[in-house]
Amino acid sequence: MNQERIFQVLEGPHVSEKAAVVADTNNQYVFKVALNATKAEIRKSVEQLFKVKVENVSTLRVKGKVKRNRYGFSTKPTWKKAYVRLAQGQDIDFAVVE
Repeated sequence: MNQERIFQVLEGPHVSEKAAVVADTNNQYVFKVALNATKAEIRKSVEQLFKVKVENVSTLRVKGKVKRNRYGFSTKPTWKKAYVRLAQGQDIDFAVVE
């Protein structure tokens, strides 16, 4: 995987209440990723960007919600989310990225 693809796969951390609970209890981190990203690409990207050891990657597609506006209905875009479990003792600090 080339260096450009590493930065295309991860779009950023997903911050929510559930993501905070999962991070504390299961040593997992939640990322918003590209729709065409595979689990292997996500694993390599996280390992190379944050210098950690990844144990497991789970992905799911979040279907875009239908919203009503003054012109009728519109649909928010569908996006992909990845739960990344790190090895015991590993940690990601989003403030400091090498």
